[in-house]
Amino acid sequence: MSDDQRFGLSRTVTLPGPLRLDGGALLSPVDIAYETYGTLNADASNAILVCHALTGDQHVASEHPVTKKPGWWTKLIGPGKPIDPARHFVVCANVLGSCMGSSGPATINPATGQPWGMSFPVITIRDMVGAQALLLTHLGVERLQAVVGGSMGGMQALSWAATFPERVASAVVIASTARHSAQNIAFHEVGRQAIMADPNWRDGDYYASGEPPTAGLAVARMAAHITYLSEAGLTAKFGRKLQARESKTFGFDADFQVESYLRHQGLSFTDRFDANSYLYITRALDYFDLAEEHGGVLANAFKGAATRFCLVSFDTDWLYPTSESRAIVHALNAAGAPASFVELKSPFGHDAFLLDAPEMNRVIDGFLRAGEKK
Repeated sequence: MSDDQRFGLSRTVTLPGPLRLDGGALLSPVDIAYETYGTLNADASNAILVCHALTGDQHVASEHPVTKKPGWWTKLIGPGKPIDPARHFVVCANVLGSCMGSSGPATINPATGQPWGMSFPVITIRDMVGAQALLLTHLGVERLQAVVGGSMGGMQALSWAATFPERVASAVVIASTARHSAQNIAFHEVGRQAIMADPNWRDGDYYASGEPPTAGLAVARMAAHITYLSEAGLTAKFGRKLQARESKTFGFDADFQVESYLRHQGLSFTDRFDANSYLYITRALDYFDLAEEHGGVLANAFKGAATRFCLVSFDTDWLYPTSESRAIVHALNAAGAPASFVELKSPFGHDAFLLDAPEMNRVIDGFLRAGEKK
């Protein structure tokens, strides 16, 4: 096995489609940027699809080409880790609507030769899953050993099990939910309005100008980032400590360390993400309601499914609290689907699934290995 096969190979594929979207549009062709790790075995039974969160991408376990930082889930994926390229063929695709090579508002509309901008069709989580299904078929994977994701990635994992149950042996759903709450939608609307209020947004037609709405996107990221943390974590890390000064300035500079931290998070985000993609993906999250897609009853989404489920939540996650995971477990039980669930302790809030979480790794490793024995 060569190093590029084992530790990450980046590709972009253009598939003819058409992909019928939930909003009624037909998307054709469909560009999908993805990375693979490991090798597909002879009977194509060792494939694991890893689904990324809102601002994630396909660079799950390899260096990001823009930031030069390590992959966003190297704590879970790699040699000797629960998802191991020595055992698994790992696929991670940039979601539909995003900005790292998959079809989205920043890509070229073949009908016009110009970026789609806001003429790109509005998408859903189920549309993202449909695009991934096209990719896996292209790669020769008809059935997944597992689909794994946290946050929005967990929503995709749930949607995979509900939409293509015959193609999913196991699903790992971490720090996620089966539907976006009113509070979640409210936070996203603040971010979208910040972007659209930026004069550089120009109704989404800013690509030719070379002046994207970075100020609005930075504010959107700042607001969202607060929801990924816990109050206890913020207090422990920053408290009311001042930023590189002995006293308050009695002005509106970043007097407090937490202010400086959020400003840095916002500005650095604009280097790697597209503002229009942020609008589209947050809207897809807001539209997500798995029960609504199945007659208003969540259990209906999983009836007759042979998929095994593992759900993990964190006690300080207030974005997608443990109660949301329990609601999914109750629906799985009602549908007769095999499910395991654990709430883990962490001071890091929603972001805990991306940080050092040895207990989470042990849970996922045990769950995946149990499935491999069958």
